[in-house]
Amino acid sequence: MKYPLLHETLKVGSIVLKNRLVMPPMATEKSAKGQVTDGLIAYYGDMARSGPGLIIQEHSFVSPDGRASANQVSLAADADIPGLQRLTAAVHAQGVPILAQISHAGSAAHRAITGQEVISASAVPNPSRAAAVHGQPEFPREMTQGDIQCIIQAFVDAAARAQQAGYDGVEIHSAHGYLLDQFYSPLTNRRTDDYTGRTLEGRTRLQVEIIQAIRRRLGKDFVLSLRLGGSDYMDGGAVCAEVGQAAKLFEAAGLDMLSLSGGMSFFFRPGHTEAGYFAELAEAAKTGTTLPVMLTGGIADGAEAETFLEKGQADLIGIGRAALRDHQIYQKILSM
Repeated sequence: MKYPLLHETLKVGSIVLKNRLVMPPMATEKSAKGQVTDGLIAYYGDMARSGPGLIIQEHSFVSPDGRASANQVSLAADADIPGLQRLTAAVHAQGVPILAQISHAGSAAHRAITGQEVISASAVPNPSRAAAVHGQPEFPREMTQGDIQCIIQAFVDAAARAQQAGYDGVEIHSAHGYLLDQFYSPLTNRRTDDYTGRTLEGRTRLQVEIIQAIRRRLGKDFVLSLRLGGSDYMDGGAVCAEVGQAAKLFEAAGLDMLSLSGGMSFFFRPGHTEAGYFAELAEAAKTGTTLPVMLTGGIADGAEAETFLEKGQADLIGIGRAALRDHQIYQKILSM
């Protein structure tokens, strides 16, 4: 066995993963106006046959105003459940657990797609869309306390639908410039209330309240992960040094697993192309939590993945883009 650590099992909440490789969430645009298609089911079934320890499905919007793209998967209505049941059944048939990633785009949403007002933590244009509307910045409306409570409920309701559809849990998307990342980042959170952008506690309050609310509704056995944009890699933004304390707050709220990413506007670490370019974020998270921590970012082979486990920088390794090129990559790595 060439990569013994990759073959080790790992308990994540109520489930046991058969190995340490994870298919991370990657948008495919394979849905049809939010609905599951045969092509989407075939895609995830094919990935599951390769044998990763866990699949985290591409992000699904929790409410219509939070839709990021026209063909993003929906978890915003009960009518979505039957199609998603077919998808989870295809993955479970291969003996692989699956989480649904749930998300609201916030100021990254497009009015032309949602037909609704764009909202965010503050009336600050999304850094990745600063010139998106006729060359002029689009200013979202700052969310009220009532809006925040509606968003929390939307995440809870989406998680409940995921449970009904057969998912083993959900991953809360707080990265890549979407709504929860907009609360986490000082660049886009200028609030001065309980969700203030001036303190880490304020910037993580919405995530903490969503974790707590889902846990109350769905119980201790439903797995909860969170993907955190740990550093914006932009002046004045979120930084790596805060990740350990944020992880501690999420664990106390009832989280089971933490996945690290970064780069609010880029989804990568500027100036870095090496395998595991978010390793500093995963390592920082492990200083503040006993939760399983997942690392993604440019990892493409078993030797790279095994090395991060050996160094104790992460507990799970996400291999994404390499799997898009070769759906059988997990099986190939584990068979060495």
